[in-house]
Amino acid sequence: MVTMDQAAVWLSSSILVMLGILVITIIVIFINNILHRYWKPVTIFSRESFGIFGGHHHVNDSLYSVNQEEYDQLVKHLEKIRTANKNQMRQK
Repeated sequence: MVTMDQAAVWLSSSILVMLGILVITIIVIFINNILHRYWKPVTIFSRESFGIFGGHHHVNDSLYSVNQEEYDQLVKHLEKIRTANKNQMRQK
């Protein structure tokens, strides 16, 4: 049979354990937010892990990122297409 003293000790210890877990969680989040710019992302499964010999990327890769020169050329080309479409719409 549980006495009143045992119940009080169990209640107070469970409250203190939860407060301790809460304090530790807040400290970890605070430290993580301070140091977040220095973390490097940890990836277990990335694009490189599925390729042969380190997953060399090819130009026809769907996730290929363009450099600034290629981007500028693309923007110029799209502007030419847009003006051509506007001119066709005006002629109709």
